[in-house]
Amino acid sequence: MERVAIITDSTACIPADLATSLDIDIVPLFLEFEHVVYEDGMSEDTSAFYETLASAKQPPTTAAPAPGAYASAMLEAGERASSVLAITVSSQFSGMFDAAKQGMALAKERAPNLDVRVLDSGAAAMAQGFVAIEAARAAQTGGDIGMVLRHAEALKPRVQLLVSLHTLKYLGRSGRVPRLLIWASSPLRVKPIISFEGGKYRAIGLARSTDGAMRRLLQALDQRSESRRLHVCVHHTNAPDQAAELMERVRSSLQPTELFVREFTQLMGVHTGPGLLGFAFYSEP
Repeated sequence: MERVAIITDSTACIPADLATSLDIDIVPLFLEFEHVVYEDGMSEDTSAFYETLASAKQPPTTAAPAPGAYASAMLEAGERASSVLAITVSSQFSGMFDAAKQGMALAKERAPNLDVRVLDSGAAAMAQGFVAIEAARAAQTGGDIGMVLRHAEALKPRVQLLVSLHTLKYLGRSGRVPRLLIWASSPLRVKPIISFEGGKYRAIGLARSTDGAMRRLLQALDQRSESRRLHVCVHHTNAPDQAAELMERVRSSLQPTELFVREFTQLMGVHTGPGLLGFAFYSEP
């Protein structure tokens, strides 16, 4: 039996093959679009999704997993492990942390001897995913729940998310970051560069073209990498060609230890819209 099982949710954007190899259980979110309920991350046809999103009269509604879904995932994981660690997206963005804690209470009612913990990653996308991956890698060494939790907590302040938005239209709909909406009224077609680290977001610059955004993103990544062993996930929304180009620029200029590309799930794309480019990353100490 495993000592520690790791659970996270679909907002972590962990590639399916990597989640499988590390034995990470993914709890899906859901979105309702045009009266149809979709499981987040299951559709491969993102171009059709974004075409529909652009023309829809009403944006999709999104829903976090219910406490019962977390409880079920925890109990299922507990069948192969003596303890379970659930890692959620930042509580600043969603109620998933609270839902996971409620799910933990439900799971403990049914399995009192199962050691379940819940950790707010303080991050999103693969910045959250890296925290889950670090926990899973620690678990595979045979560490107990305390050691695995310490590894995850130690990584939390180092993970960062850095993105360029093609448009503020979709973020404006969500109302998540109203301070940035001042750019929405600009007569210029600008692409804001936004960082999210330590549970806080901030605007760090503007670009007027996709190539300019790539240059600014790479410059910011280089400054934050501190010439240490770098782990990078290139993120995008319905921009695979630009993401592949950005990945090659990262590979040639920074030689990261770990590098891959992952598209935002559709639920996250509801809030950002198409054309997002950026990185989730951290440097080893």
